[in-house]
Amino acid sequence: MKNINQQKRIWLVGASQGIGLELTKLWLSMGYRVVASSRQAEESAELALLKVQYQDQLVCLNIDISQPNTCTEKVEEAWQAFKGLDLWFYNVGTYQPMTTDQWDWESFVSMNQTNYLGVVALMLPLQKLFQQQGEGRWVWNASLAAYFGLPYGGAYSAPKAALINLAEALQPELAKQGIKLQLVNHGFVRTRLTAKNAFSMPGLLEPEAAAKLIVNGIEKNKHFELRFPKRLRLVLSLLKCLLKCLPYAWALRLTKKMLKDSI
Repeated sequence: MKNINQQKRIWLVGASQGIGLELTKLWLSMGYRVVASSRQAEESAELALLKVQYQDQLVCLNIDISQPNTCTEKVEEAWQAFKGLDLWFYNVGTYQPMTTDQWDWESFVSMNQTNYLGVVALMLPLQKLFQQQGEGRWVWNASLAAYFGLPYGGAYSAPKAALINLAEALQPELAKQGIKLQLVNHGFVRTRLTAKNAFSMPGLLEPEAAAKLIVNGIEKNKHFELRFPKRLRLVLSLLKCLLKCLPYAWALRLTKKMLKDSI
């Protein structure tokens, strides 16, 4: 497996805002070649400015992962941009907190497609290309919110939990093919998604700080899971162990206290 310092070709899906945009900036500044994708990557003013500065290093490619029938074609375009890829980073996500009174079928479908099935739609054609190449790395941005289902966030955390489960299942087989699969599980980052939260968010990070932690974590090239921030990670890891070890009747009694009318 190549060291990250030798990896020059990155496909970042979910690159035009928040963490994705900051990752794009960082990797370009480090000399990497980046295919930056989102639904409107080719129209993004921020990416256009980066294209002026990093002409030969940056390719902008529109992709809508809610349209899986187009994904194979987009994979081929991303792969050919720099004649192969060393790192595929999936950073797409959508979030809508909902009470039972706000349940909406389209929101559930959108979050499932974006937070989970989008990965599947891309990995099917990508796996064949990476296997032929003989090496590469996949990094999927999941969430600490997937550790245990919490009130109002289930439509978001359920597909994220599925993503983590899928990564755990695939990692050994992909490793045999020379593909290193890693997860990023982070806490609250100030983005348009977390702006929807009406509660205090402990350990809230700016996108720039989160991007640096991700890049530094990938540079170390060690662990299957990269988790941050440290304090929230420890709290949620403990909570995860506690809730998973307790009888469900006890665990659900604890999460019930998170309901608004329980405060």
